[in-house]
Amino acid sequence: MFLPHSGVVGCKCEIVVKGILRLETRQINATFVQTFAPLSHKVTIADIARKLSIAPATVSRALNGHPAISEKTRKLVEKTARKLQYKRNNIASSLRSGKSNLIGVIIPSAEINFFGSVVHGIEKLANEKGYNVLIYQSNESREQEKKGLETFLHARVDGILVSIAKDTTDYEHFRDIQEQGIPIVFFDRAKEELNFPAVVVDDFKGGYAATEELLKQGFDRIAHISGPAHMDVFHHRLQGYKAALKAWKKEFIPELVVEGYVSIESGQIATEKLMALPHPPDAIFAVEDFTALGALKQLKAFGKRVPADIGVVGFANEMFGEHITPSLTTFDQQTVLMGKEATGLLLQLLGGDTNTVTQQKIMLEPIPVIRDSSRKTRQA
Repeated sequence: MFLPHSGVVGCKCEIVVKGILRLETRQINATFVQTFAPLSHKVTIADIARKLSIAPATVSRALNGHPAISEKTRKLVEKTARKLQYKRNNIASSLRSGKSNLIGVIIPSAEINFFGSVVHGIEKLANEKGYNVLIYQSNESREQEKKGLETFLHARVDGILVSIAKDTTDYEHFRDIQEQGIPIVFFDRAKEELNFPAVVVDDFKGGYAATEELLKQGFDRIAHISGPAHMDVFHHRLQGYKAALKAWKKEFIPELVVEGYVSIESGQIATEKLMALPHPPDAIFAVEDFTALGALKQLKAFGKRVPADIGVVGFANEMFGEHITPSLTTFDQQTVLMGKEATGLLLQLLGGDTNTVTQQKIMLEPIPVIRDSSRKTRQA
């Protein structure tokens, strides 16, 4: 690489951090007193062609698996390419083919094991099908979510998988991407009004089952710490909670529902409100496990015994649930399968199967994981 002799150099750097393409412009003050030798020659298709005395077009077809090229020639070209340490120019290839073989994934938070597990399922199937995965973290922000979509556009991804941020209440940025011909599939957190393909857990059934588990254990006055009301995932769990109460002929009491923000802190705040009621609950169904953990922490601070005094159920089956005391009853969302199914829908769209996929919704079963925090009958 040749560097100027002196002065201020403006350096535009492409940086990939955790699969996220970021562009940064930096000003570097430097005085150079030495001219560096140029980098060694980069091997091209033409070099392979000269080595084998064949046409460059034949080399290109062989490297791309063209059916007109014999197996013998293909193997010879691949062997020579490896020997010469040929590196494919992926950007040029994507420009020629119109495909980058990249899938963009936007997750709300990398700190939550749930999303890491979904990404594991996404990567497993994507890699098997020859795709690489870029991951962008929205940090529960609509603006960061929008920037993630723009970043993926610049990276020329073929399709995008998204779990919507909590702060997102306007969805035009998703419609804009779709209008540009890039398919989007939602996972876990979807928005039904958009009619995008999605893979979710049956949140109504999960909310029903979580509430019913507490009722079966003999709890009578069950509260619910919900999530942001505008999000379908949390709305459906709330509706499941109400339906279970009705089925068991229990009165729905509005003051026993406190909206949280899906965090440990919001679980603590909501539990404090609930326990300050004239008639506090004897059980809490938390909308997800971090909220449940906050509830457990606050109940412990109040000197309440779980589950002898009050039962707690969470949702999502985060890793910490089995390691705390008492261990947390929760519902598994089949995260790896969710990632695979979402990727499968996206690959169908990329393959042109738009008629059957465009409005398809795959709903996974929530799997109960019964632990100590709800076992009143065994602890009485």
